[in-house]
Amino acid sequence: KTFVQKSKEKLLKKLDLWLNHDEIGMTKDQYLRMVEQTGEEIDWDRCPPEWDDFPTSVETAMNIFNSLGDHIYPEVGYVGKDFTNLEILYKFYKVEETNQQDWIFELLLHLESDTIAKSQKRIKAEYDKIKKK
Repeated sequence: KTFVQKSKEKLLKKLDLWLNHDEIGMTKDQYLRMVEQTGEEIDWDRCPPEWDDFPTSVETAMNIFNSLGDHIYPEVGYVGKDFTNLEILYKFYKVEETNQQDWIFELLLHLESDTIAKSQKRIKAEYDKIKKK
Protein backbone atom coordinates (compact mmCIF):
# COMPACT_ATOMS: atom_id res chain seq x y z
CA LYS A 1 0.00 0.00 0.00
CA THR A 2 1.08 3.51 -0.68
CA PHE A 3 1.60 6.13 2.01
CA VAL A 4 -1.57 7.93 0.87
CA GLN A 5 -3.66 4.74 1.12
CA LYS A 6 -2.32 4.03 4.61
CA SER A 7 -3.00 7.62 5.68
CA LYS A 8 -6.57 7.43 4.37
CA GLU A 9 -7.19 4.10 6.13
CA LYS A 10 -5.83 5.50 9.40
CA LEU A 11 -8.03 8.60 9.07
CA LEU A 12 -11.11 6.45 8.34
CA LYS A 13 -10.40 4.36 11.45
CA LYS A 14 -10.10 7.55 13.50
CA LEU A 15 -13.39 8.75 11.99
CA ASP A 16 -15.03 5.46 12.97
CA LEU A 17 -13.78 5.94 16.54
CA TRP A 18 -15.29 9.42 16.56
CA LEU A 19 -18.59 8.24 15.05
CA ASN A 20 -18.84 5.47 17.66
CA HIS A 21 -17.59 7.50 20.65
CA ASP A 22 -20.80 6.77 22.56
CA GLU A 23 -19.92 3.06 22.50
CA ILE A 24 -16.39 3.78 23.76
CA GLY A 25 -17.76 5.72 26.72
CA MET A 26 -14.68 7.88 27.09
CA THR A 27 -13.42 11.22 25.80
CA LYS A 28 -9.89 11.89 24.61
CA ASP A 29 -9.18 13.84 27.81
CA GLN A 30 -10.46 10.97 30.00
CA TYR A 31 -8.38 8.46 28.02
CA LEU A 32 -5.20 10.54 28.37
CA ARG A 33 -5.76 10.98 32.13
CA MET A 34 -6.37 7.24 32.53
CA VAL A 35 -3.18 6.39 30.64
CA GLU A 36 -1.25 8.89 32.74
CA GLN A 37 -2.61 7.39 35.99
CA THR A 38 -1.86 3.81 34.96
CA GLY A 39 1.55 4.66 33.52
CA GLU A 40 0.66 2.92 30.24
CA GLU A 41 1.94 3.98 26.85
CA ILE A 42 -0.52 6.14 24.85
CA ASP A 43 -2.03 4.11 22.01
CA TRP A 44 -3.10 6.81 19.57
CA ASP A 45 -4.99 4.24 17.49
CA ARG A 46 -7.29 3.58 20.46
CA CYS A 47 -7.45 7.14 21.75
CA PRO A 48 -10.92 8.63 21.16
CA PRO A 49 -10.43 11.54 18.75
CA GLU A 50 -11.95 14.97 19.07
CA TRP A 51 -13.29 17.06 16.22
CA ASP A 52 -10.10 19.15 16.17
CA ASP A 53 -8.06 16.02 15.36
CA PHE A 54 -9.48 15.89 11.83
CA PRO A 55 -8.41 17.77 8.70
CA THR A 56 -10.82 20.24 7.14
CA SER A 57 -11.72 17.69 4.45
CA VAL A 58 -13.54 15.62 7.09
CA GLU A 59 -15.43 18.69 8.30
CA THR A 60 -16.38 19.52 4.70
CA ALA A 61 -17.51 15.93 4.07
CA MET A 62 -19.59 15.96 7.27
CA ASN A 63 -21.24 19.26 6.28
CA ILE A 64 -22.02 17.96 2.80
CA PHE A 65 -23.24 14.63 4.23
CA ASN A 66 -25.64 16.44 6.57
CA SER A 67 -26.84 18.65 3.69
CA LEU A 68 -27.75 15.73 1.42
CA GLY A 69 -31.23 14.24 1.55
CA ASP A 70 -31.88 10.82 3.07
CA HIS A 71 -33.59 7.80 1.54
CA ILE A 72 -35.59 6.16 4.34
CA TYR A 73 -38.29 3.55 3.92
CA PRO A 74 -40.65 1.99 6.48
CA GLU A 75 -39.65 -1.56 7.44
CA VAL A 76 -36.29 -1.11 5.70
CA GLY A 77 -34.97 2.04 7.36
CA TYR A 78 -32.19 4.24 6.07
CA VAL A 79 -30.88 3.07 2.70
CA GLY A 80 -28.53 5.90 1.81
CA LYS A 81 -28.11 9.47 0.71
CA ASP A 82 -29.58 11.30 -2.26
CA PHE A 83 -26.51 12.56 -4.14
CA THR A 84 -28.53 14.62 -6.64
CA ASN A 85 -27.26 17.95 -5.27
CA LEU A 86 -23.66 16.87 -4.73
CA GLU A 87 -22.21 19.10 -7.47
CA ILE A 88 -24.03 22.13 -6.04
CA LEU A 89 -22.69 21.34 -2.57
CA TYR A 90 -19.15 20.90 -3.95
CA LYS A 91 -19.42 24.43 -5.37
CA PHE A 92 -20.91 25.81 -2.15
CA TYR A 93 -18.10 24.33 -0.03
CA LYS A 94 -15.48 25.22 -2.68
CA VAL A 95 -14.43 21.62 -3.35
CA GLU A 96 -13.07 22.25 -6.81
CA GLU A 97 -10.17 19.90 -7.52
CA THR A 98 -10.98 16.44 -8.82
CA ASN A 99 -8.76 14.62 -6.32
CA GLN A 100 -10.36 16.63 -3.49
CA GLN A 101 -13.84 15.74 -4.80
CA ASP A 102 -12.83 12.08 -5.01
CA TRP A 103 -11.59 12.10 -1.39
CA ILE A 104 -14.73 13.90 -0.14
CA PHE A 105 -16.87 11.38 -2.03
CA GLU A 106 -14.93 8.51 -0.44
CA LEU A 107 -15.62 10.04 2.98
CA LEU A 108 -19.30 10.49 2.08
CA LEU A 109 -19.60 6.82 1.11
CA HIS A 110 -17.90 5.82 4.36
CA LEU A 111 -20.32 7.95 6.40
CA GLU A 112 -23.25 6.56 4.42
CA SER A 113 -22.13 2.99 5.02
CA ASP A 114 -21.79 3.65 8.76
CA THR A 115 -25.26 5.21 8.91
CA ILE A 116 -26.83 2.32 6.98
CA ALA A 117 -25.19 -0.22 9.33
CA LYS A 118 -26.44 1.63 12.43
CA SER A 119 -29.95 1.89 10.97
CA GLN A 120 -30.03 -1.83 10.19
CA LYS A 121 -28.79 -2.62 13.71
CA ARG A 122 -31.56 -0.48 15.28
CA ILE A 123 -34.25 -2.05 13.10
CA LYS A 124 -33.02 -5.56 13.91
CA ALA A 125 -33.04 -4.74 17.64
CA GLU A 126 -36.62 -3.45 17.37
CA TYR A 127 -37.67 -6.48 15.35
CA ASP A 128 -36.08 -8.85 17.88
CA LYS A 129 -37.81 -7.02 20.73
CA ILE A 130 -41.20 -7.35 19.01
CA LYS A 131 -40.51 -10.99 18.19
CA LYS A 132 -39.89 -11.80 21.88
CA LYS A 133 -43.33 -10.50 22.90
